[in-house]
Amino acid sequence: MKACVLVAPKTYEVKDIEVPELKDGQVLLRVLTAAICVNDVRDYQGENKFSYPHIGGHEYCAVVEKIGPNVNENLIHVGDHVINYIIDDCGICDDCKHGHENICSEFMNGLNYNNPDGYSGFYGFAEYAVADARDLYVYPKETPSDVASLTEPLACVINSIQRTPIKMGDDVVVLGGGVMGLLHVICAKKQGARVIVSEVNPERAAVARQLGADVTINPMESDAVEQIKDLTNGRGANVVFNTTAIPSVAAQAIEMTAKSGYCNMFSSIHPNKPIEVDAGRLHKAEIYVTGTQNGTKESFRRAIDCISKGIVDLKPVISKTYAPEDIVEALDFAASPESYKVLIEFSK
Repeated sequence: MKACVLVAPKTYEVKDIEVPELKDGQVLLRVLTAAICVNDVRDYQGENKFSYPHIGGHEYCAVVEKIGPNVNENLIHVGDHVINYIIDDCGICDDCKHGHENICSEFMNGLNYNNPDGYSGFYGFAEYAVADARDLYVYPKETPSDVASLTEPLACVINSIQRTPIKMGDDVVVLGGGVMGLLHVICAKKQGARVIVSEVNPERAAVARQLGADVTINPMESDAVEQIKDLTNGRGANVVFNTTAIPSVAAQAIEMTAKSGYCNMFSSIHPNKPIEVDAGRLHKAEIYVTGTQNGTKESFRRAIDCISKGIVDLKPVISKTYAPEDIVEALDFAASPESYKVLIEFSK
């Protein structure tokens, strides 16, 4: 099978490798379309830790090609279109037992990250992938594969949205107008909020308005916290989502949160430097500061339901689709400020 293999930082090779063998309870998937995540770009640039050779791509949709032993064939069939829940949760730790499988402390210890005897990775950047049947979500075949491939990022955003009690008429601030920021805009509008987006790039700000943002501000023109207070009669926002990786922006996110409001650190922070927080204000104003990582099993189901039922339209965040042979060009474009979601199509 054809696979895009990262053999070293900034070195991809398109190789012909063996199709993975099926183990008990597994199915073979034929990858349709894979989306490039910012973590795939960081992988390519050598910023993340895993064993080489590596086959990335965790945002993908696929078709069931073959069913392995002890798979319930009443629920999974050859030809089904599916999404794979890519968190390798152990099912044993306290996080998993309390329904927080998305932050399982063991999920980065598996073969997806370190495989001394072969390829690490999620295999979305390959023609075929193997998945546990219990991790699959079947979705309608008529759902286009380009939007279906965005299930994982949307699931992450739905998990983020559901961590905050957005109410009709609330002021919601989204910091950052990249793909994940735009997905927050789409989802927050569905909750009935007035959405304010902070974005330095005027083109991205314009796209945010097209997708439902009621107001956009440029944090380079004047202090972002003061701009938000001016827009909210001095109160601040009921909910703030930080989708940027910048420590100073994370600090501002807390400052612009209103009394009894929620501030969610959606993005990982790079570099992960500590920030100063006015703990006294958190105490007096009863502000909630939280974070979200990955999608949950529930939010994956909700994401594919929202996509397949047409509740959300993700077509506007898709920039371009590439062939597997052009993966380096695709990654370079994905790293540019001109792009949103970049896809790689393996089959139809």
